Amino acid sequence: MSENASFRARELGQNLQAAHDRIDAVSEGRRVDLLVISKTYPSSDIHILSGLGQHAFGENRDQEGKGKYVECENPDSISWHMVGQLQSKKLNSIARWADTVETLDRLELIIPLDRAAAQANKKLRVLIQVNLDPVEFREGMNRGGVNPEAVPDFVTELEKAPHLTLGGVMGVGPHPEMGADVGAAFRQLAGAAALVKKLNPEATMISAGMTGDLEQAIRAGATQVRLGSAILGERHNVQ
Repeated sequence: MSENASFRARELGQNLQAAHDRIDAVSEGRRVDLLVISKTYPSSDIHILSGLGQHAFGENRDQEGKGKYVECENPDSISWHMVGQLQSKKLNSIARWADTVETLDRLELIIPLDRAAAQANKKLRVLIQVNLDPVEFREGMNRGGVNPEAVPDFVTELEKAPHLTLGGVMGVGPHPEMGADVGAAFRQLAGAAALVKKLNPEATMISAGMTGDLEQAIRAGATQVRLGSAILGERHNVQ
């Protein structure tokens, strides 16, 4: 291993341990999974982190996700998550490399996504993305997400999709500039998750919390947090 690679491995190892320490400090012994958001970072970082025991990674662009899937030495040992906004024309490709789609936010995507999973000969886990922004900010937002009251409709329609498995819900905490109570937003997500679980007892996943708000998310019941720069460093080529 080159000197640069050794340095990177030490850096990633330290950051990964620090992330787990943050999670453990607030999880009170409850299991909370870590999804590393690897967008814009090279597949070599995924290889290093995989060797350190991290096996779940999130990508927000189909082209980058499928590229890294091909580049990884043993891609099927990794859990690949799509965390970007979905485009109808990309569903067939996404279904080939992703194990989990965390950003289902339109009812009309369910049937084509089910077909895409069938063509990929797999069961694809999906999460319903819930919009946690204050009501006055929801119109015109680009991050996606359905209003909490619409969640039951998604559960009903997903039950008709034989190649999709409902895993639970996902949410992005409101931006600090909105002046919203982040903890309350995550508690709202937990309420949506409880409703989903009531309708589908096996759908227990709550994906919430990033570098700046993971503690609030975990306290509200998150079962998975999504961290990028906290582990991989600041992004220099954000798209």
